[in-house]
Amino acid sequence: MRKLRAMTKMETRSFPRLPTPMLRLTQLLAFVAAYIALDWASYLHPLHGLNITLWNPAPALGLAVWMRFGRVTALPWFAAVMVGEFAIRGMPAALPMTLVLSAVLTAGYGVIGELLRKRLRDGEVFGDRLRLMAWLSVVIVGTLANSLIYISLLSLSDLLPAGDRIDGVIRFWFGDCVGIVVSMPLLWLLSTPAGQSRLRSVLTSWETWGYAALAVAMLWVTFRTGATAEFQYFYFLFLPVVWAATRQGLPGAAAAAFMLQAGVIVAVEWLNLVAVTVMEFQMLGTVLALVGFFIGVVVDEQRLAVEKLKQTLHLAAAGEMAAALAHELNQPMTALAAYGNACEHLLARGETGEVLRDAIRRMVAESGRAAEVVRRVRDFFRTGATRLESVGVDELLSAAASRFSERAAAEGVELRVATLPTVVLVDRLQIELVLRNLLANAFDAVSSRPQGERRIDLAVESTSADSITVVVTDSGPGLADSAAGNLFEPFASTKTSGLGLGLVISRALIEAHGGELWAETGDGGVFRFSLPVPAKEKNHART
Repeated sequence: MRKLRAMTKMETRSFPRLPTPMLRLTQLLAFVAAYIALDWASYLHPLHGLNITLWNPAPALGLAVWMRFGRVTALPWFAAVMVGEFAIRGMPAALPMTLVLSAVLTAGYGVIGELLRKRLRDGEVFGDRLRLMAWLSVVIVGTLANSLIYISLLSLSDLLPAGDRIDGVIRFWFGDCVGIVVSMPLLWLLSTPAGQSRLRSVLTSWETWGYAALAVAMLWVTFRTGATAEFQYFYFLFLPVVWAATRQGLPGAAAAAFMLQAGVIVAVEWLNLVAVTVMEFQMLGTVLALVGFFIGVVVDEQRLAVEKLKQTLHLAAAGEMAAALAHELNQPMTALAAYGNACEHLLARGETGEVLRDAIRRMVAESGRAAEVVRRVRDFFRTGATRLESVGVDELLSAAASRFSERAAAEGVELRVATLPTVVLVDRLQIELVLRNLLANAFDAVSSRPQGERRIDLAVESTSADSITVVVTDSGPGLADSAAGNLFEPFASTKTSGLGLGLVISRALIEAHGGELWAETGDGGVFRFSLPVPAKEKNHART
């Protein structure tokens, strides 16, 4: 044991874990290196050798890191800008002016980062359309203000000729804005654990390689074939972005947009296009990226809504099944109490023979029945599985109607049951839940009718050799065409106290049995659901 502890201590000394401050420092140093690399890669078509280019993705990386770590990013960002001025641009201004320009530039980006943190601090930056619009607005306005201040300082220091000031503002603003808009979604995803997980699932998908190949093909068509026709095939580049956004949401759109942006930059350098043409391509690329981002965010919102709806339906189904469980357990628990009392009386009389043993056997049988009901409901909650058994249709309908007999007598409703001697293979608990929902709706519908006109019919029709149809009709006001259209939509309810999930759950349960549930419009309420007939019953029906 001592040797094991000693080895563990040695291993700990050999492979020390980085403390949080050291880890943070390592991450910020990696940010500086990545920022300089992006600054070098995007130093294309510079105006007078200054930090004014038509594509500047490095600030996108800085903002993504600022969103993660806050103001501690300011110093390494300033250092990265200074290294870029020395190593990439050869420090076109004197050292004091370079320090001032770098500090002002870092402060301007920091203000943008703080605005983004303040507006988007309570969730995912690109979680929905409102957040995407807020991010885009801050980036557009913030980069414009930053460019005006930066170009004004360059003009005051005579580093930028007076005739190029407006062009300088446009180029600097355009380069920063395009670089941030196109690149920041991907860089933000790379900077967060949740985003990295989503990107991994994207990059390991065969579809990613599919739209990557399509992007390369569309770039070839646009710049190789379309160059002779004034690049009129540029709209082909929308195809891979739309494909990625609709299938993979924002991560797919971010990856495709960045991929295409890099491809466009390589193509324009390869063709040695003039700066004006590069600016036009960058503008088109920005629109391309924004279209993909909005589609991707909408797709993500829709998927999130579907997941939330599934959870809501599951909770609603749990409530409905709990009510069904209470009904199912009521009979065996009542029987258990009765048999228990009987056993007490028998023991008091000194009975120890067959009568007592029979009562005990019945108690055991009823407890087993109660345990079986609990197991079925538990399995449904865990896996959504159905426990199929052969049940007579007349037994199902009679059991469902019997639970409403007291209510029918109290409310003056004539409840009639007409059935067929047919057997179906169903989960009794789930089909009884559907019948309870439909009968409860029917009782609510006829409550507005005067006494003597309240009728509910529960019947069975043999529509074919393969299925039967259970029909629930009532003398209520019926369904209008406008209401029938969204009757089975979640949360669509005509009741003030209803959630609008009963029919949704009922349809899901019937479809799980291979049947259908639908409503018919008319003077009275009519609901029908079909159930398949087992093969044995089909053969019996034919003979």
